[in-house]
Amino acid sequence: MLSYRHAFHAGNHADVLKHFILSQLLIYLNQKDKPYWVIDTHAGAGMYALNDAYASKGCEYVQGVARLWQVTDLPAALQLYLDTVRQMNTGGALAYYPGSPWVAFRFLRPMDRLRLFELHSTDAPLLQANFAAYKKQVLVQASDGFAGLRALLPPPTRRGLVLIDPSYEDKEDYRRVPRVLEDALKRFATGLYVVWYPLLPRPEPERMVANIFRMPGISCLDVQLQVHAPTVDGFGMYGSGMLMINPPWTLEPVLREVLPVLVRLLGRDGSAGFRLRHSL
Repeated sequence: MLSYRHAFHAGNHADVLKHFILSQLLIYLNQKDKPYWVIDTHAGAGMYALNDAYASKGCEYVQGVARLWQVTDLPAALQLYLDTVRQMNTGGALAYYPGSPWVAFRFLRPMDRLRLFELHSTDAPLLQANFAAYKKQVLVQASDGFAGLRALLPPPTRRGLVLIDPSYEDKEDYRRVPRVLEDALKRFATGLYVVWYPLLPRPEPERMVANIFRMPGISCLDVQLQVHAPTVDGFGMYGSGMLMINPPWTLEPVLREVLPVLVRLLGRDGSAGFRLRHSL
């Protein structure tokens, strides 16, 4: 069993980018009356207390969502994401952070469905407990999301968003993600696919993105947010990326407004910046 726990990293700069973009994609899906499914292949525990032993060990949220917490002039799209976090913090202080499942659930309508996978033996029961009151709308499976995705595609509604967000603790994930996407696109070509990945001083992340870009006949939008220079020792994440297949046309203008703000608020040195790329 892998040791990765997202609680160590809850609310960090990568979560800010990931959940801001996820909220925008769900707003887009909500523009049509037809229901949709959200499938999260690596869901984690769903929500996190920032003062627990895991989150407080590195306090990564201090360099992430906490930097936005008291800002009063955020762009509307970024404020919408922050309001989603505030819904979990009714006392005003930043004490809890919602994972991707909870962010997604906040935007679902009664007719939409959420399907969650988590393999970790500790996080899976926590995820099930966090959504126990919503069993009519949310299904949690304590299993491998890579393997389980195939059985859910295409969703009955023929509308859906698939979030693929492994830890990449197992380096095989960099090769597995493109294979899973190729299979998923054969089953559900019109789906909205979102892949999160870390920026690391090693070749695997960029190689994975390049392999996805080379897939024939698909439209991709790749977003990267770098918050500091790569470390001299070659360890640690210096930013993160979100690669989307079949992205909505409405997203790029929002990104061009918000990404410079995230660079200003989350950047730690002169290397901070962002990148946007299209495959077609």
